[in-house]
Amino acid sequence: MTNSDDTIRAETQTDATARVEGSSYISEMNQTVPVAAPGEFQPVAIGPLSVWPPVVLAPMAGITNSPFRRLCRRFGAGLYVSEMVTARLLAQHHPASTKISEFATDEQPRSLQLYGVDPEHVGQAVQVLVSENRVDHIDMNFGCPVRKVTGNGGGAAIPAKPVLLRSIVRAAVQNAGKIPVTIKFRAGIDDDLLTYLTAGRIAEEEGCKAVALHARTAAQLYHGSANWDFITRLKQEIRTIPVLGNGDIWEARDALRMMRATGCDGVVVGRGCLGRPWLFRDLADVFSGREQQEPPSLGKIADLMLEHARMLVQWYDNELYAMKTFRKHCTWYVKGFTKASHLIPQLIQILCLEDLENILQTVNRDEPFPLRNLRTPRGKRRKKQKVALPQGFLDDPNDPRPPGKKAEVSTSGG
Repeated sequence: MTNSDDTIRAETQTDATARVEGSSYISEMNQTVPVAAPGEFQPVAIGPLSVWPPVVLAPMAGITNSPFRRLCRRFGAGLYVSEMVTARLLAQHHPASTKISEFATDEQPRSLQLYGVDPEHVGQAVQVLVSENRVDHIDMNFGCPVRKVTGNGGGAAIPAKPVLLRSIVRAAVQNAGKIPVTIKFRAGIDDDLLTYLTAGRIAEEEGCKAVALHARTAAQLYHGSANWDFITRLKQEIRTIPVLGNGDIWEARDALRMMRATGCDGVVVGRGCLGRPWLFRDLADVFSGREQQEPPSLGKIADLMLEHARMLVQWYDNELYAMKTFRKHCTWYVKGFTKASHLIPQLIQILCLEDLENILQTVNRDEPFPLRNLRTPRGKRRKKQKVALPQGFLDDPNDPRPPGKKAEVSTSGG
């Protein structure tokens, strides 16, 4: 880069800073964060996939089904990953797993998260996905911190067994052929047992096309703040494939701050988009050098809720099941709206679309988005924990034996 280029970039960022200061729909933390300068960030190359903006929707169980992915995609481009599918059940063509792994015809690229604890089952599942041309990208989950998973040697516990981790990753990559494989993991078990650098090196050596780090330990669960220093360190260690950062992307400018602070190649967005699928519009704007738009009013959100619910009913072809699935989204959509909070007890009991329509007809459509809640966590908000591990699990880190079926609980997280 020439000196003149440096000057142009500095002037662009100064102008952007001047525009954003005093904005009423950006938190105080991000008031002076400028939008991206021309050429500041690049698309993320994940094998043959070029992802722009460099944003990935995190897989979340019971949430990132096809209707939610399509709704988010409508607001902005990026990579939208499916709910987690268990490898053994997928290899056995279990009906529920097959449904989870389905994509709408207009979803491109098709990105699926796979979870497995046994290299044999993982290899078989990947063969199914590839032979049936179901996916364009496979992500693997090694970050779930749930006690019943780690307590049986699965999820976030697996990176503490590097030989086992390597064999699982190798089975996926070797059977994937031209389909890119990525892995997602946490910083470690706890502050005394960090595993993320080892996991990143194994992924790079075994042919993964990118890695994603949730910058919390399993002991943290979703408590407190993510430690972005972990992302910085991983980016310094991993040189040949992209490193994606995950943790505390509540606003679009958080993504810019993370990438500037850590040098990572892209971001993974999880809880920040719950009840706020338009976050992907904001992300597309700031990465393209544009100021983000004002968030929608309660009336527009009510319309969005109805659209989301109708998509779920159509997808599952079961109105009762779809509406029960949608209940948790209701609380996220109306969170912080003072004139709608009294509706939550009704919303979490809806049984049909008519129930939802009748309730939403009563909202004050002009109520503005509650900006004081921009950074209020949604979804999982658990306190710290002592991570459950099988007895003697850490005695031999090089033990290659996979855990049993009990470690395959279908709980996506990380």
